[in-house]
Amino acid sequence: MQGKSRSSGKIDKLLITGFDAFGGESVNPASEVVLELDGLEINDCRIIAREIPTIYGKSPKKVKAMIDEVDPDGVLHIGQASGTHGIRVERIALNINDARIEDNEGNQPKDETIVKDGPLAYRITLPTKEIVEAVKDDGIPAFLSYSAGTFVCNHVIYNTAHHVNKNDLPIDYGFIHVPYLPEQAVDKNSNPPSMSKETIKRALITTIKTITKDR
Repeated sequence: MQGKSRSSGKIDKLLITGFDAFGGESVNPASEVVLELDGLEINDCRIIAREIPTIYGKSPKKVKAMIDEVDPDGVLHIGQASGTHGIRVERIALNINDARIEDNEGNQPKDETIVKDGPLAYRITLPTKEIVEAVKDDGIPAFLSYSAGTFVCNHVIYNTAHHVNKNDLPIDYGFIHVPYLPEQAVDKNSNPPSMSKETIKRALITTIKTITKDR
């Protein structure tokens, strides 16, 4: 497994992305919250926030173009995970596409390798344990996760990790899954957990404060 902290020090410019709505949903808390962070300065770090499509292939291409444009010190992807009960901080990106549902263009790969001859997995380089503890200290449920799944979320973070490592870029990277918004969960028979937009936003600001402090 590859992946080690690559930035030279403090993160002064952070690219944060959120996926658009998918799977029949009309909203995605990831993009809903992330776009509200655009232009903020936290710990003297400038936040550049963008929405990305829930589409295999197209999403990582958009991220690579953003990295070329923005030249960030860190990249943090945010996605929605049905059933998650808190802020789910991912530690691993796996080299596999295996979709349970179709993406937003009808793609549904099964048991496919993301990058031929790429490593089986990349380790997330942002400080995952510190993020979890900081968010919990802020009174918000948070936990570590060792699988970002095999849908477009994992597809994007693996591609970002591979791009950074292959090109020896001084960029740290990470991925966080967030729960449904209450308005998404209220009519679902499974009664999935949810979290308010305001709480998710607070958790992401706490996350950014944690990863942009002096190291």
